[in-house]
Amino acid sequence: MQFSIYTGCGIVLGFLIQKLLMPVLHKMADRSKWAGDDLIISSISKWVTSWFVALGIFLGWRRVQMDEKYHHWLENGLLIFYIFSVTWILATVFAGLTSIKPKGSDKVPASSSIVGNIIKVIVYCIGLLVILQSLGIQITPILTALGVGGLAVALALQDTLSNLFAGIQLIATKKINPGDYIRLESGPEGFVEDVSWRYTSLRVGVNSIFIVPNSKLAGLIVSNFDYPGRDFIMDVSVSVDYNSNLDNVEKITIEVIKQMQDEVEECVSNFEPFVRFQQFGESSIDLKAYIKIRDYVSQAVVKHKFIKELKERFDKEGINIPFPVRTVYINKE
Repeated sequence: MQFSIYTGCGIVLGFLIQKLLMPVLHKMADRSKWAGDDLIISSISKWVTSWFVALGIFLGWRRVQMDEKYHHWLENGLLIFYIFSVTWILATVFAGLTSIKPKGSDKVPASSSIVGNIIKVIVYCIGLLVILQSLGIQITPILTALGVGGLAVALALQDTLSNLFAGIQLIATKKINPGDYIRLESGPEGFVEDVSWRYTSLRVGVNSIFIVPNSKLAGLIVSNFDYPGRDFIMDVSVSVDYNSNLDNVEKITIEVIKQMQDEVEECVSNFEPFVRFQQFGESSIDLKAYIKIRDYVSQAVVKHKFIKELKERFDKEGINIPFPVRTVYINKE
């Protein structure tokens, strides 16, 4: 009878805390500016009911007449359960904090799964050692055996470990981060999706993923278009007729760019655009217009809009964009 009472009380108490207290804590976390408290409350809420149910079952069994060794087993089981649950919470929180985004921000967190996985492995190993120590098991021989065994494993997994340490090096230097747009020396380019313990994945296009082993990536020349900043100055080549007034061409081109900076969100508005004449071409005077955009991948949209707007404005102003012209002299003799 007492077992049922204690178990029922544990279930009811856990249910009430889960349904009444945890929603209040969630609302308080939502109002704070730090995103980590949401992760902490969410992780704890997964175990609240189980904690009280386990405690109720344990207290109920303590009232049952049985051999003392069984009560000792129950105590050890409850201890293991609580240590494991706390270890799981700590591993989830610490790993989650490395990849959490600030509230109200679209910024991609500069972390990857390799960091979270390493943190989880460390925390779980510490939790396992705490459990063994709590059960009275000597962990010194275990640590010694792990040290000797680790050397043998390292020799057997050289390729895997080389990828692991190359991934750690990539993350530690902070030159390549998830969300960056990079181009590899071998040709492929795309967004860095993740740096895992074995490989780095690039999102190429819409539905394609390009996978590069970390050890290979560490040995390649990589162009990172989002480091140290995402702003990117693009240039667009333009050609005008030799009869054009170059001062007027420069003025109109800059006016078109400034108008785009106010209308196109991919453009950076606080930038002073400029034009540089490049050369006397075979049939035109060539120049480049320089526009600052939000990031490297925005250049396709901005270039599309700029060419349309500039062509329309040149037509209104009577500025000609010539076709290639070649003069041929025929020797009649």
